[in-house]
Amino acid sequence: MTTKHLIEDIGEAVDVVGVVLMVAGAAFVLGREAVRALRGAPAEEAYRRVRHGVGRSILLGLELLIVGDIIRTVAVTPTFRSVGVLAVIVVIRTFLSVTLELEITGRWPWQKAPTSAT
Repeated sequence: MTTKHLIEDIGEAVDVVGVVLMVAGAAFVLGREAVRALRGAPAEEAYRRVRHGVGRSILLGLELLIVGDIIRTVAVTPTFRSVGVLAVIVVIRTFLSVTLELEITGRWPWQKAPTSAT
C-alpha cells in the first residue's frame, strides 16, 4: 500500500466518522427526548432541545467532512481543478455550519455570548 492510498483511506475514514457522528448524535437526542416525553416533559422544551442537539451533531459531522475532503485533496497531486472543487465544498459546508450556529445559538459565531447581569 502506497502512502497516497493510505492517506486517501484516512480521508475516507474521517468522512465515515463524520457521518456516523451526525446519525448517532441525532438518534441519541431523539431517543433521549422520547424518554423525557414519556415522563411528561413539556413538548415545547423538547422541540428546542431536539433542534439544538441535532444541529450540534450536524455541525460536528460537517467539520469532520471538511477535514476528510482536505486530506483527500492533499493526498492526490493537487490540480487547480481539485483545489477549486475543494474550495467550493468548503465554502458550502462552512456556510451550512455558520447558518446552523446562528439557528442554534441565535447569534453569529463571531459574536460574544450574552453575559448575565449580576
